[in-house]
Amino acid sequence: MSGHFTAPATALAGALPGWVTLLRAPNPGPMTLTGTNTWVLRAAAGAPAVVVDPGPADETHLAAIAAQGPIGHVLITHGHPDHTEGSARLHDLLGGVPVLAADPAHTIGGAPLTASADQLGGDGLQIRLLVTPGHTADSICLLARHGDERVVLTGDTILGRGTAVVAHPDGHLGDYLDSLELLSTYAGIPALPGHGPALADCGAAAEFYLAHRRGRLDQVRAALDAGASTPAEVVAAVYADVDRSLWWAAEWSVRAQLEYLGRESGTTGAGLEQT
Repeated sequence: MSGHFTAPATALAGALPGWVTLLRAPNPGPMTLTGTNTWVLRAAAGAPAVVVDPGPADETHLAAIAAQGPIGHVLITHGHPDHTEGSARLHDLLGGVPVLAADPAHTIGGAPLTASADQLGGDGLQIRLLVTPGHTADSICLLARHGDERVVLTGDTILGRGTAVVAHPDGHLGDYLDSLELLSTYAGIPALPGHGPALADCGAAAEFYLAHRRGRLDQVRAALDAGASTPAEVVAAVYADVDRSLWWAAEWSVRAQLEYLGRESGTTGAGLEQT
């Protein structure tokens, strides 16, 4: 989920690789940008495809995914409803194809994904799971390779436009910064996000996100020093550039920032009233 519309974190990718297809769900909004991206990866015509993130329970969208068959399995980047709501229905439409997620609650017909997961690709695709918690506790990314081409499917850890919300209390800022550090090592590899357009360079986008997050932390520290005493007051001071209709989402990130700063200083909640 995104905080607000803004520029991409890095240059947009050119044409998608020939083995990647984007199906965008019809659920645009302030938190989903132009809609949830469902990615279909297929090494060759007729080979079973891998689907990443079914999206919402929209029958037209799910039928469009099913029409991409044959499909070997479905992978989930994280458990938010705009990525998973259609999972059970797609599982049925595809005749019981497994839906695999890190969280058992979002896994259907298979074993939950773990750091040692293999066999995620097959049929000319290699897919490696990257454990990237932070946006949510169950967030993962996927490094996919076909021949000499690679892409990173980033879910909501890196978006095509704007910056992601760390959805406290499920999200954790310390974990998120660590995940961005990991993704920053994938320089020059396109990022295929859960929302918004594909980006040319996953590593550069991660570096931008890291700088943004560190800058926000500095702003939160300054707001605390200036006397902010509740998360809402921090939001008003730090997120004035965000549409007020989205301040409720910004407060999720502020609560995650306060938890992070509290651990950093050895106090709870950075000394704020958690109202």
